[in-house]
Amino acid sequence: MTKAPRLKITVINLLCLVVLCGATESPQYEVVHAESDFEIRHYRDATWMSATVNELSFQKATLFGFHRLFQFIQGANLNYSRVAMTAPVVTSLVPGAGPLHSLAYVVRFYLPAKFQDSPPTPLPELNLKPYAWDSHYVAVRKFSGFATDDIVVKQAAKLATSLSLSPWANATSATHYTYSIAQYDPPFRFFGRTNEVWVDVDASRFAGKASF
Repeated sequence: MTKAPRLKITVINLLCLVVLCGATESPQYEVVHAESDFEIRHYRDATWMSATVNELSFQKATLFGFHRLFQFIQGANLNYSRVAMTAPVVTSLVPGAGPLHSLAYVVRFYLPAKFQDSPPTPLPELNLKPYAWDSHYVAVRKFSGFATDDIVVKQAAKLATSLSLSPWANATSATHYTYSIAQYDPPFRFFGRTNEVWVDVDASRFAGKASF
């Protein structure tokens, strides 16, 4: 068995064990607008732990990034702290960030409330960084099944089409990434899976109206 399949099997098994213990905390948001096939959410300020992966494949990037994040939450940090699993795990596409201007991804793990103000410091070899995700608005499209390379591209395109035909046609915000995929379920769940594609939008007209 080659190294890559072994890594994949190990990560999947570890992810299964973690999720079986319960993923209870998620970033808080408020739905400020809803259409038939997408909604606009306002997320509050939150701290995430992030892993940058130079990889063309969304699936491989998520796998390798989460493997590093899993080590961190299992105690591979300077405090030897165990961090509870949360949901979703978010993978963001960063175009032109990799070698020779290839694609890269950032895989993010939402830190539980206990660690929001003081995240444990990851071991240097994991190459992880805390990420302060400021208050922002995102257009969200839900989809089921497994988030494969082909499917995430199609779902992102569908969200872009929906936005282009709505009052939000010119509301897409300029950010460092093109879109994000939020995954809520472990690999062993074959039915009733929940995924989302996120795109940042300018919803300044809602500023100050969201309450948490």
